[in-house]
This record gives sequence, C-alpha cells and structure tokens, in this order.
Amino acid sequence: MLLLPAVLIGLLALYYVLGALWFHRIDDAPSFAETIEVAQGQSRAVATAAALVEREVATYRWTANDPWFQPTAILDNMPNFQQGIVAAVGRFAVELRDHLARVRGASQVDADAEGAAGRLNYPGDVWFLEWSATPVQPSSESQYRRGIEDLRRYNERLARGQATFERRADNLIAVLERIAADLGGAAASVEEKAIEGRGGWLDTTADDLFYTNKGRLYAYHLLLRALGRDMENVLRERAAERVWSELLASLAAAAALEPRVVANGAPDAQFWPNHLLAQGYLLLLARFQLYEVINILQK
Repeated sequence: MLLLPAVLIGLLALYYVLGALWFHRIDDAPSFAETIEVAQGQSRAVATAAALVEREVATYRWTANDPWFQPTAILDNMPNFQQGIVAAVGRFAVELRDHLARVRGASQVDADAEGAAGRLNYPGDVWFLEWSATPVQPSSESQYRRGIEDLRRYNERLARGQATFERRADNLIAVLERIAADLGGAAASVEEKAIEGRGGWLDTTADDLFYTNKGRLYAYHLLLRALGRDMENVLRERAAERVWSELLASLAAAAALEPRVVANGAPDAQFWPNHLLAQGYLLLLARFQLYEVINILQK
C-alpha cells in the first residue's frame, strides 16, 4: 500500500525537476543580434529589442508567470533574468515613444511606439487566469507578443518613410539619462540588499536581485550596442566613440557574471564573497560611463 504513494511522489519529483531542467535557459550570449539585418532607414535598436523579447517569449518560453502545475514554476533564476530583460526593453520602448519616434517640438505620439511602450511594460507575472476581480485577463506573454508586433510595424513604417527616428544628440542624451536613472535604481537595490540586509550563503533572495539585474544589464548592452550603430554619426561627430566602447565593455562584463551560487557575504569577507557587490561595481561603472557620454554629447 505504501509503494504506490512513493512511486507517485517520485514521478512528481521527476516531472518538476526534469521539466525545469529541460526549459531552463539563461542566455547571456553577447553575440545575439549583433549582425541583425535591417532595411534602409530602420533602427537596429528597435529590431534588437523585438528580437530579444521574441527569443525569451517564443524561442525559450516565458516562465515568470507559470502556474504551480507546470514544472517551470520551480525555476527561480530564469524568470528573474527574463523579467530584467523585459524591464530594460520596456524602458527603451518608453524612450522610443517619448524621444526617438517623436519629431522635436511636436506633441503627436507615434501609435506603434505608444503601443510598444504600454505592452512591454506590462507586469511579467500575469497568467491569463488570475484569482482577482478580473479572473480572465491578458497574459504577460500575449502582451509582449503584441509589443513585438508594434516594434516591427514601427520599423517597417520607418523603411517606408512613414515614421520618425530622430538621430540627434539631444534625443540620444534624453535616452541615456533615463537609462542611467534606471541603473541608479538598480544600484540602490544592490546597496540595500548587499550592505544593509546581507544574508551570506543562506540568503535565498539575493539571487533574485542578482539575476534581475543581470537580465537588465544584458539587455542594455545589446540595446545600446545597436543604438550606437543607429547613432554612429552623432558619436563620431562628438568624438564619443571611445567612451561608448568602454561603456559597452562594462555592461558586457556585468552581464557575464554568473556564479554557481549567489552569495551575499560581508564586503570584507575572506572566504565569503558578495556577488551582489561585484555586480554593483560594474553596474555603477557603466552608469558613470553613461554620464561621461552624456557630458561629451552636451558640449
């Protein structure tokens, strides 16, 4: 009589563990979208944003909203990494709407840029069935798929001359300032967690913040690399290419960090590392370099 329950428990464990291992992906390949092809007039940054979200939603699988009965519900690092990626893409979509896709001094907002900004900032943990006042609602991945369509439709209109992408220093400055502010918020979270609330090897939430930041930094590396191609004339004219390359290198180094176990030890520990502080240093370095680029562009 005891054999059947034991077998069922074993099968259930295999279902969750093997299923989670099958779907688990933390893809921080720096070469992703590096050679992405765009038509004349289109934006590489917009194309990269669409490709990056599509990879996480369609190619790999969106896991941040998976219900308890799916094996991916036990995953931890992948969902946080994915949400960090979409947070960065969502920030870029907002800046696309507010600055890049808008003629300077004009009040009209591009409809596709507006749609992308709204949909790519949709919460990442919404399943289509929720126990709330609205039991049936759009899932996170359904909104992100529509956001991808918005970005691609905007880029297609760019190629036809029916949309605007302002390749100006002042527009680039505005985008970089908002990204720097976003990284400042991430750095503040690292400081709060790593210095004020450290828990050492037994801190089970340190990896949540680490992988959310990792996804954000990875996405910013790809987006800014592509945006640099879009704005290469501006960077060349202002002699900002060297600092821009250093910025991309710092973002790439921060995104590449991936310890087997994220420890949150004391800052001066000998055998008890603090991976959040290591990530935070590179994050702040990238933020400093962002402001260096901004200062050069303002001259």
